[in-house]
Amino acid sequence: WGKKKKMDETVANLPVIETKVFLSGDIEASKEECKKLAQTLRDYGVIIIRDPRVSEPDNEEFIDMLEKYFEQDLAALKLDTRPDWHYQVGATPELTEVPRDHLERINRIPEMCRPIIPVGADPKWRFFWRMGSRPTETKFQELNAEPVIPQAFVDKWPTIMNKWGDLMLSAVTTTAEMLAVGLDLPQDTFSKMMQNGPHLLAPTATDLKKYGELGTVLAGYHYDLNFLTIHGKSRYPGLNIFLREDSNAARKKRRVVVPDGCLLIQSGKQIEWLTGGYIQAGFHEVVVLESTV
Repeated sequence: WGKKKKMDETVANLPVIETKVFLSGDIEASKEECKKLAQTLRDYGVIIIRDPRVSEPDNEEFIDMLEKYFEQDLAALKLDTRPDWHYQVGATPELTEVPRDHLERINRIPEMCRPIIPVGADPKWRFFWRMGSRPTETKFQELNAEPVIPQAFVDKWPTIMNKWGDLMLSAVTTTAEMLAVGLDLPQDTFSKMMQNGPHLLAPTATDLKKYGELGTVLAGYHYDLNFLTIHGKSRYPGLNIFLREDSNAARKKRRVVVPDGCLLIQSGKQIEWLTGGYIQAGFHEVVVLESTV
């Protein structure tokens, strides 16, 4: 890469969407918040919500366990991989997932706002943990395989993963309902489609001792294939989002900062299809920024 220039860390000015009134059942009083949610998701491909059911200690407990898990040696981590199931459950090793080639789109972005073009596979690990109720009949067993429980964490892994996963699924379902209201659709338009879906809790981790150089691409420029992706706050910033191509904003690349106690939700390809492109799948990357290290 040669000498690296100073990283652009222009921060996205995202409002925090409050879910408390909506959760109280007062849909009429929450309509403006629902419309704000829908507009923000359309403009940025990402929203930040505050859900009173989810606390920062819950997020810390989840991250603490995941950090300990990924600190294990390679042999222990390899026991949890299931390549025969296309890594749809358990661990996915670093340098396995390769971002699709979006060079044509990247070249249409003003040079000062372009992502770092990824080369090769992402250096991140991932762990897939199945969440939510499962369909009684399915033609897609690889999406509904039995969970992998790491041997060294057998006493607490299911409890903590299910606790955090249930919180995330509840929050993202509420978001889907608020989005429907904000788009003047019946409240359950999207949430009913999510029932018995192959929901996955999918934390990622990267060894910054190996891949901590400024500008290193941890997750190459891409969009998510699913409906909505939800995250708790990370301990290491590095997420850049890219505004939709028809945005009038001068700078289409923005760094995302998540306030304490809040959750980050990104739009995926399924929501683009379901809304006929009104809301688009949000392109993003994860890179090592100056604020990361």
